[in-house]
Amino acid sequence: MTTEPRSRAERRRDTEHRLNDDTDVWVATSSADGVPHLVPLSFVWDGKALLVATPRDRVTGRHLAESNIAQLGLGHTRDVTIIEGVVEVFEMDELPHGLAQRYVARAGRHPCAESTLCRWCCIAPRRIRGWRDVNELPGRVLMRERTWLACERDLDGRSGEWRSIA
Repeated sequence: MTTEPRSRAERRRDTEHRLNDDTDVWVATSSADGVPHLVPLSFVWDGKALLVATPRDRVTGRHLAESNIAQLGLGHTRDVTIIEGVVEVFEMDELPHGLAQRYVARAGRHPCAESTLCRWCCIAPRRIRGWRDVNELPGRVLMRERTWLACERDLDGRSGEWRSIA
């Protein structure tokens, strides 16, 4: 049974909760000739980007470094957050120590435990969409061009006009 759709403000809160509390994310990439690849990776959110780690010689590591874009999926098919992001790649020793420690605490392991040729990938969301069911498809875009969106009605109960919020 479909429940009432959440407001955009509620969806943003739910998305931020997922970013702050979830441990793993599906990471979709593709090769230069369009061959897709999908893997789950542990992540940590710093409020602006998701940090993942991957061996440089694996498919995901190569794709992230070559294309500098990724699409991420959080949640379940009936409560999903899809993130399109821009990737910045860092060597293991280039990341601020505190962020690396947060990642290890969240993931429960250091990314170099399996391979010494790992690198960090910071994925900054450019667009975020979130919905639970077909009734939430309208208004599913929560972030556009790195700016959170909210409906005025969500904020003050009066209007249905869209505007960016910081």
